[in-house]
Amino acid sequence: MTAFLDTNVLVRHFTGDPPDLAERATRFLAEADELLVPDLIVAEVVYVLESFYEVERPQVAELARAIVAFPAVTVIDHDLLLRAIEVYEVARIDFAEAYLVASAERSGVNTVASFDRSIDRVKTVRRLEPGAT
Repeated sequence: MTAFLDTNVLVRHFTGDPPDLAERATRFLAEADELLVPDLIVAEVVYVLESFYEVERPQVAELARAIVAFPAVTVIDHDLLLRAIEVYEVARIDFAEAYLVASAERSGVNTVASFDRSIDRVKTVRRLEPGAT
């Protein structure tokens, strides 16, 4: 069976919270044939683990990599997600900005229009601040 996978199944599996749902999630993941995971779901997992569960960035990055590497999981662009996770971890910027950086790099545009100065930590892209002279 093929199915799209929601954030809550992954979060339950990773956190063990609550135990009954975590056990069901883990069993489901172990038995799954093909699970489609949109990039948005990976971003949401990162956000939930960071904000609600207060998981440290290196562990969040490790868990995000585990999603991408899981044998039953299919993502749209494996390499793009891995690069976004790397930028998130190394440059210590929010995952959404890390994903934009990875997308800008991949596309060859290499420019991100943003007011978020944390993007300046990544030297492979240029941040264009709207309205700045």
